Amino acid sequence: MSISIINGRLIDPAHGIDDRLDLHIDGEVVVAVGDAPAEFAADEIIDARNQVICPGLVDLAASLREPGYEHKATLASEAAAAARSGITTLLCTPDTNPVIDNAAVVELIHRMARKLAQARILATGALTRGLNGEHLSEMAALKQTGCVAVSNAHYPLASTLVERRALEYAATFGLTVFLRSEDRHLRAGGCVHEGVVSTRLGLPGIPSAAESVAVARDLALAQHTQAKVHFRNLSTQTAARMIREAQASGILVTADVAAHQLHLTDMDVDGFDAECHVSPPFRTLSDREALRRAVADGTITAICSDHQPHEPDAKQRPFPETEAGISGLETLLGLTLRLVEEKVLDLPTALARVTQGPADILGLPYGRLGIGSPADVCIFEPEQRWTLDSADMLSEGRNTPFDGWDFPGRISHTIFNGRVVYRATDKR
Repeated sequence: MSISIINGRLIDPAHGIDDRLDLHIDGEVVVAVGDAPAEFAADEIIDARNQVICPGLVDLAASLREPGYEHKATLASEAAAAARSGITTLLCTPDTNPVIDNAAVVELIHRMARKLAQARILATGALTRGLNGEHLSEMAALKQTGCVAVSNAHYPLASTLVERRALEYAATFGLTVFLRSEDRHLRAGGCVHEGVVSTRLGLPGIPSAAESVAVARDLALAQHTQAKVHFRNLSTQTAARMIREAQASGILVTADVAAHQLHLTDMDVDGFDAECHVSPPFRTLSDREALRRAVADGTITAICSDHQPHEPDAKQRPFPETEAGISGLETLLGLTLRLVEEKVLDLPTALARVTQGPADILGLPYGRLGIGSPADVCIFEPEQRWTLDSADMLSEGRNTPFDGWDFPGRISHTIFNGRVVYRATDKR
């Protein structure tokens, strides 16, 4: 299958391209940018006039639920949601059932993903067996089977000694370790940010120090072990500052932030809105603004969905008893483009944070459109607005605080591995 995408604005941050250029695909790779190769004949021509052509989005954190939690979502439903959202590469979290701590589970996920053929689903292996926080997983076998990183998801490690050994072991195999920095003792059963709102609502709070104390510990161990450490889902201004200072001092660490943390604050929890129950919790306005600055200056190089789909019942209990998380795949691009509207980022930088940035954290060849690159493409109309209707979401999880929000950037096509896996209809 060969495709020519013509008349669009091609933005490829990895190669510094932002111009009116055509893109030509043959099979599973990009064969030309600009003029078509001699004797190239496209089977399909996509007219992208008034649209942006960019690399397919790369999402570093998506809980796809299968295997084990199919009552929340399935690989099929979430791959379809990713395709409609311009996401062509997904890194699934290891907290499935069984946990992704052995080759059999990795192979199962990869086999199902290949059969679906709607998005590239890569696996994050468990840092410890069963995510129990105590005994290290067989990281060599996980890497050999195709895991591109290891993580303990949102589960704590038993001690700093376990963390040190885990980082040393991962470094032996060149694996990036994803850390969700939170001191479980300071969290102490909290469910919202500790502050004015938590006090007024009478909800147990999680202090900002729960994150900053853990980040300080993790940075010290990253420096000591020389492991490749990536900080997941930052939520506080202090943590962002500490990461910035560590990078300036030569510590090779990276960081990401969930898209929803760049838009909402603890004030949005007012009224006990369980759709705003997330982990880490929404923090203050000053935290949000500091995270935005960190994304803009490159301290944080990836914006992710932190996709956590839930069944309706999971959000219909008293607030502290509801399950944390947002179904985030279908708002990843929209929330990122709203940062452009609000002049937090320019468009090429915004797209870099959801394409090249996350891919480079893991040294993956995705999120770029150079000659020979995988033919993963997102085409969207930047001036065409759309409104999120949770009832129309393709994800099995409809849990989102953004229901009814207006977004820029209606996606018209998603191309994965040289095949069109999504075309827009007039419905949205």
